[in-house]
Amino acid sequence: MPIVSRFLGIIITMYYNDHAPPHFHARYGDQEAAVAIDNGEILAGRLPPRVLGLIQEWREVHRHELLENWHLASQHKILKPIEPLI
Repeated sequence: MPIVSRFLGIIITMYYNDHAPPHFHARYGDQEAAVAIDNGEILAGRLPPRVLGLIQEWREVHRHELLENWHLASQHKILKPIEPLI
């Protein structure tokens, strides 16, 4: 599970050959959620509201990079790091 970004204690990962729809995994402490790239829907899991808000803000800024990484992951290619939320 390659890490594509880290910020404020949040770790963003993607899995190779993961199921549709395109999404990423966000971990904060012992909590994790799968988040859809295009609309930010929580597909599985749970995160604190404040953390989820930060992740949604980051997702909006980096949507194109996330989709690019999703396609790279589906081809088992090296994922590109994505800038953290600043």
